[in-house]
Amino acid sequence: MFAIRFTDVPDDTATRVVPVGPGLDPEMSALADATEKADEPGRITVFPRPLRQPSKVLLAGIGAGDEAAWRAAGAATARAAAADEVLEIHLPADTTPDAVRGLAEGLWLGGYRYRDGVKPARSGEVRILAGHSDSYASDSYATSLTRAETVARAVWLARDLTNTPASVKNPEWLADQIVTEAASRPGLTVTVLAGDELERFGGLRAVGGGSVSPPRFVELSWQPPGATTHVVLVGKGITFDTGGISIKPRDGMKLMKKDMGGAAAVIAATLGAADLNLPVRVTALTPLAENAIGAAAFRPGDVITHYDGSTSENTNSDAEGRLVLADALGYSAAELRPDLTITVATLTGANAVALGKRTAALLSPDDELAAALTAAGTAAGEQIWRLPLAGDYAEHLRSDIADRINATPGPGVVMAALFLRDFFGDTRWAHFDMSAPSWAEADDLELAKGATGWGARTLLRYLSALDGGQQPGA
Repeated sequence: MFAIRFTDVPDDTATRVVPVGPGLDPEMSALADATEKADEPGRITVFPRPLRQPSKVLLAGIGAGDEAAWRAAGAATARAAAADEVLEIHLPADTTPDAVRGLAEGLWLGGYRYRDGVKPARSGEVRILAGHSDSYASDSYATSLTRAETVARAVWLARDLTNTPASVKNPEWLADQIVTEAASRPGLTVTVLAGDELERFGGLRAVGGGSVSPPRFVELSWQPPGATTHVVLVGKGITFDTGGISIKPRDGMKLMKKDMGGAAAVIAATLGAADLNLPVRVTALTPLAENAIGAAAFRPGDVITHYDGSTSENTNSDAEGRLVLADALGYSAAELRPDLTITVATLTGANAVALGKRTAALLSPDDELAAALTAAGTAAGEQIWRLPLAGDYAEHLRSDIADRINATPGPGVVMAALFLRDFFGDTRWAHFDMSAPSWAEADDLELAKGATGWGARTLLRYLSALDGGQQPGA
């Protein structure tokens, strides 16, 4: 990641970035007044200044000046400058620590490029000239910058993992990446199950059975001393999804390297919790498999026995995500008994039909938990909309030969959540269906084209709010 640091000494050789708001000097104020919507969040206006220093000024719109607006300004600034251009951002005197956090997150997230991409990643340093001289404010700014960097690193990791082609990213490779990341951080433990160790994971074995790359089950744990709350995060980890025997059409298959976006998000959030030293026990569970077509692929009509001993009739091998999540949830309920469980999964195409490309669906029977997660998402800049967990649809999951079927006509997001509901046990729970917002077709503010890392920001906000009883949006 490129460097962002505070400075006390202006440098006229750097490109100056001026947030558009009250208190501008007469020249900047005149430039802003001459530009339509110059204060709109995410709007950048470029003014060359030949024969003067600095030789270029960027006006960055910050709107009402809340964290989201500063995040938009930061992302737009990162994209407006050349990759190696040194930027110097002049903060107004009334800039809050939340604004600094938003600005820094926007700069880092907007400046992201996939490591094997054709666009150069930002390398030029960003210097922030603080308008505050108060030492308390300076300390708060530094804390905000640290938190922003931790979140950005988590999102970058989630994006990198999701953007990696499936020709590289099989279950074994992804499990190895998790082990490597955990090894660099004290206090984390990793367990990887494979082969005969997966005997009870019937859904995972069935989904992964048609691939030459066998499945894995990874448990990543952050357990700080004195933690009194245990949160389990479960992420769908299908490294590529052909649809299996119920094969997808070509257009539906070409982005299926992103079908492990949920696993990437929960791993990134758990690593971030360790980096922030959060006093919350966090366990990430990632069932990893490639849903391929082969002689050993599972078939429509097969009956699968899950970790908890219950059975599912496979009526559509392209509804595989819920089958692997069911095993992970059964394992969590039986072996971990957490205080609450959150699933994050690129689970249904119906997510995009219902809510469009930018919004994840949230389903939970727990109003308080749903409200806290929604508040965390709003603060983090990830859009969430709660859908009803309509229990009267559950009868459509009935099977004549098993405890349930895995796919049925009806409201797809809701039906998938109702399927999963059986496996959470007695824990409080919430489920995110984030298939649509896991991928961006073009650069859009803090989202870079490709994988978005959706969920890592929301989860880290929520987990941080459990530290000391803060509100989830704090």
